[in-house]
Parts: sequence; structure tokens; C-alpha cells
Amino acid sequence: MEARRDSDGSEIGTWRHEVRAVFAVWLREVIRFTAERVRLVGALGQPLIYLVVMGTGVGATFRAAAAPAGFDYRTFIFPGVLGMTVLFTALFSAVSVIWDREFGFLKEILVAPVSRASIVLGKALGGATVAWVQGTLLLALTPLVGIQVAPGQLVRLWVVMFVMAFALTSLGLAIAARMSSMEGFQVVMNFLVVPMWLLSGAFFPLRGVPGWMATLMRVNPLTYGVDALRGVLYEGSALAAALVAHPYAADLTVVAGVAAVTCVAALAAFRPAEA
Repeated sequence: MEARRDSDGSEIGTWRHEVRAVFAVWLREVIRFTAERVRLVGALGQPLIYLVVMGTGVGATFRAAAAPAGFDYRTFIFPGVLGMTVLFTALFSAVSVIWDREFGFLKEILVAPVSRASIVLGKALGGATVAWVQGTLLLALTPLVGIQVAPGQLVRLWVVMFVMAFALTSLGLAIAARMSSMEGFQVVMNFLVVPMWLLSGAFFPLRGVPGWMATLMRVNPLTYGVDALRGVLYEGSALAAALVAHPYAADLTVVAGVAAVTCVAALAAFRPAEA
């Protein structure tokens, strides 16, 4: 029996064919992002507002109990703002599933001769790449908050940002696969995003909060991502010992574990929903 081949003559069902499918879906997500310049400006404008307005306004009165002398609130919230950028961009990138379903494109790619795992993986990598790029652009502001980033630190920041983005995009895909309307998706996302963001340690440290809040912060996966970012950015300073809760390897292990779980959840959500 002759093997089926695609338009380029490559055999369907091989790992090369699946890799090409992942790349095609990833590239589509990236091209869609670069074509929407307003989206890029908005994604960078919001973190700047938080950094300037909240960093200056709240910083005038806020003082962490464990903070050393010379504590600057803008320096403290910068890793949180960076984590917020990755969180919002990654989760809301899954909205493309809703658009693709409404316009019939999702059904077309699901009946293509590629596995659904390749489609989900391509979308997860595409959303993660967009969130990672936006987080990288925000790193250009580190001199404004008194932080210098060495090449080794930059690599570790890139790693944790991409793993965070992949985990959050996969979570968004798992939810979007079950939603039938844009309005419903936005309601669920807002219900999910705000608690994750506020309980991530972005605006106040894990230490010194009431026990019930500390428990919620510990079960929030974003807490470990923000803590990893903070640990790298504060490396070598007095802030690290006072305000970083876990070693980088421990934080990254937790975030990577969450990424594996949410990726499996996204795969499971797509199959019955679109069958």
C-alpha cells in the first residue's frame, strides 16, 4: 500500500511531517502577533503604567518589613510587572482558538492529516514565544529601576519566562477549547487572571502575610515564576536574601511541572471538545 504524501511529497505520519505541522502553527501565531502593532504597544504600555504610577505612588508609603536599607519599591515590583506581562499575554493568546472556531479555521486544521498534539503544541509554543518576546522587550527597562542584567542572568530569565509562558498558554488553550464564545472566555480569564496576579507576590512579598494568604500564594504557580525572576534580578544584592523565597532551581522545577500538567490538560481538552 502506497504511503500518503502531502503537497511537498513528504510522507504523512512521520515525525518530520509532525514537526513541520508544529512549525506552521507556531509561525502563524507569531505572524499574527507581528501584524498587530497596536497589540504590542498596548502590551508594553500597561506594564509601564503599573511601573511608573504604582511604583511611584505606592512606593512613597510602602515599606516591606524584611527589606534592607535603600529599598526601592519600583525595583521590588519590576519582577512582578514582568511576570504580569507574561501572564496576560500568554493566557489571552489562547483567544485565537475562539476566533479560529468562529471563522471555521479550527475545523479545517483539525481535519488536516496531522495529529492534534502537533496542533496544540504549535499553538502553545506560538503563544509562549509571543509572551517571551514581550517580556524580553520589557527587560530593556531594567536600568530605569536600578537593575543591571549580566548575560548569564539574561539566559536564566529567558528560560524561566519561556517555561512560564508555555505553562500559561497551555492553561489558556485548555480553557479556550471548552468555551464557545469570546464573552465567556473573557469572563473566565478575568476570574482566573486577577487572583493569580494579586497572589503571585508581584506587589508584596510572601513573607509577613497572614497564614491563609501565604497558603494561597504557595499554591499559585505564578508565585514561583515571579520568585525565580526576582531571584535572578536581585542576584548579588541585599534584596535577594531578604525578599527571595526559594532557589532558582526549585522555582524552575515547579514551573516546569505545571507546564507539563497544563500541556496534558490542553491535549485532553481538545480531543473530546472537537471530535
